[in-house]
Amino acid sequence: MKQAFTLIELLVVIAIIAILAAILFPVFAQAKFAAKKTVDLSNAKEIGTAVKLYLGDSDDQMPIFYAYNSDPTIYADGKHHGTEVLLLPYTKSQELFKSPLDTGSPWLAQEVGAAKGAPSYWKAYGSSYRFGKCNFTLAVNESSGNNSFYSNGWTVSDTQYSDPANTRIIRLEMFGFFEKKNDPDCSRYGYDCGYFQNWDPSGGSMIFADSHAKHINGMGAFDNTLVDPDGHKSGDVHPTKGSWYWACD
Repeated sequence: MKQAFTLIELLVVIAIIAILAAILFPVFAQAKFAAKKTVDLSNAKEIGTAVKLYLGDSDDQMPIFYAYNSDPTIYADGKHHGTEVLLLPYTKSQELFKSPLDTGSPWLAQEVGAAKGAPSYWKAYGSSYRFGKCNFTLAVNESSGNNSFYSNGWTVSDTQYSDPANTRIIRLEMFGFFEKKNDPDCSRYGYDCGYFQNWDPSGGSMIFADSHAKHINGMGAFDNTLVDPDGHKSGDVHPTKGSWYWACD
């Protein structure tokens, strides 16, 4: 005759399972997040290579800058224009510009057009990665940001960089340290005032002018990267914009 489990024995088994789950679930979550960071950095490295390939076919001139375009009707062809579109022949897939860390931000609920309510920056704007304005070619009445054209312009060539290994040209859109406790009045980074969502508490991926990419941890490392061909640091004081971050990022 088989002996059934007693209630106490069953409760002990359930308790053991609950304890194991409590131990293992955070481990699984951390492993999943680490895998996302690995893919994000891999994407960044491939994008850096794509920029170099583009330069080889474009007389070393950097692609045209675009940012946050959610309304394609500002262009005569009615299509989305973006730096990632210019790089597409070299990346072969727009998916490369989609970071697995990209979970959008509260701002997207207020956007216009197809970006309104989008679940990610990639879905809203075509890229989870932010292109640095000062390190790309700004074309008058073609380059645009927030659905408005730039009336000034410049060209940037690969040979202009004073320190390409330390000059950031592209970065992940959201860094965890952009949060309000580090920027209470939004004057330093300007994100945690309606735009911020924590994609990666430790930092984020960054692509440099020499095409290498790495994960940047902390505000100090971020502020000390260069943001233009002349070698100004992101956190340095700018004569009219407050900082070179605000002038170029």
